Amino acid sequence: MPTPLYDALRSYADREILRFHMPGHKGKFLPVPELTGLAPLDVTELSPTGNLYEAGEPFDGAQRLWASLFGFDCCQFLTGGSTMGIHTGLALCARPGERILVDRGCHRAVFNAMALLDLEPVYLERPWLRQENLVGPISPADVEAALEHCPDIKTVCITSPTYAGVLSNIGAIARIVHAHGGKLFVDGAHGAHLPFLGLAPFWEADVVTVSAHKTLPAMGQAALLFTDGFDLDRVRRTASIYGTSSPSYPILASMDLAREWLTEGEGWQEYRRAAVRVAELRKKFPSLNSGSGFSLDPTRFTLKVKDGPAFARALEARGIYPEMEDGGHVVFICTAQDSDEDFLRLEGTLEEMRDQLGDCSPIPAPPLPERLLSLREALFGPWRAWPRPLKDCEGEIAACQIAPYPPGVPVVAPGEEITKKELAYLQEIGYNMLSEVRVIGEA
Repeated sequence: MPTPLYDALRSYADREILRFHMPGHKGKFLPVPELTGLAPLDVTELSPTGNLYEAGEPFDGAQRLWASLFGFDCCQFLTGGSTMGIHTGLALCARPGERILVDRGCHRAVFNAMALLDLEPVYLERPWLRQENLVGPISPADVEAALEHCPDIKTVCITSPTYAGVLSNIGAIARIVHAHGGKLFVDGAHGAHLPFLGLAPFWEADVVTVSAHKTLPAMGQAALLFTDGFDLDRVRRTASIYGTSSPSYPILASMDLAREWLTEGEGWQEYRRAAVRVAELRKKFPSLNSGSGFSLDPTRFTLKVKDGPAFARALEARGIYPEMEDGGHVVFICTAQDSDEDFLRLEGTLEEMRDQLGDCSPIPAPPLPERLLSLREALFGPWRAWPRPLKDCEGEIAACQIAPYPPGVPVVAPGEEITKKELAYLQEIGYNMLSEVRVIGEA
């Protein structure tokens, strides 16, 4: 299978060309030897190398291959991660000032996008799985009920998969949204690999963003935006609003090469091997698994532990760094690049620490604070010049997001009141109560 973008860059790099254009390294030298090999492919917008935000080759060909693979009309390469995809996707779906139905478990980038676009959120609460101490999948019935109650809403935004790997039924939700004349935007940042496992996780969605860099062999910040039913020029133009006018060509080329390796090379087999190894880990250790009554990413390993932060620090002391932890879980992102030896080492370490595995004390469901100001008013309005410790902010209105990171899901969003309920929850999950927080008020 061709790699149109990489081939064009390689062809340009292999010619004896005088580069009197940026970047300043001229394709010859970067101070760190490990990066110097990338320099020849690090170019700018030229007739042979194309323009990310304009029609023409080699981008049209490279992006078309991705679109066909995921079953969408259009694919737009991004070099600003799924954050750029979230901003672009919501700008495509919703007009400034509109109300949208939003999964309350969305990433903080969604909240920032709503503030920039002056969108008014109507929050859709995820069900709290008490036995798992985690949020579950979005219920199609809940989406339908919300749209029946708010018929003016024409944009729905949800996250699937979650950080823990929980998948919602996107096809069922999309059919409901379309029946109400709306569009469905999916933040699928953690699901770029799922189609290579034979799944159709974004079936019938209108716009989806995925982070290639999170789960595929692609460089940091590499992401993809998929759309159906949108004019291609409009997609490119909207993406250009939120992305740099000097996108990194090595990042872009890495997506071209990742697709080729995953479809024509050994990548798809390696991903299936990783899924088998994760299934084996789930059988041996207490973890989130598909037997819990919902669908899961086959390669996301969410381990149940008695004390998440303590367990994660103990792993790090042994040279194993997980993706994230909360009070009762440690999350491991497993990919085709994890060898059998890597899995065996992880398994051996978990055996040594088995006495620390198991269910933690019950964790309360995240609260839903009261919103007193719009996101835009709170994020861009006046705030006090002297940030205060969170523990002393009862009764204040947040001018920033209070969001444990990762996963970056706000417990309190800008414009929401900080009450005893929110403070108690943050204390319970181990959030730093001495961290400084911006609150609404004149400087």
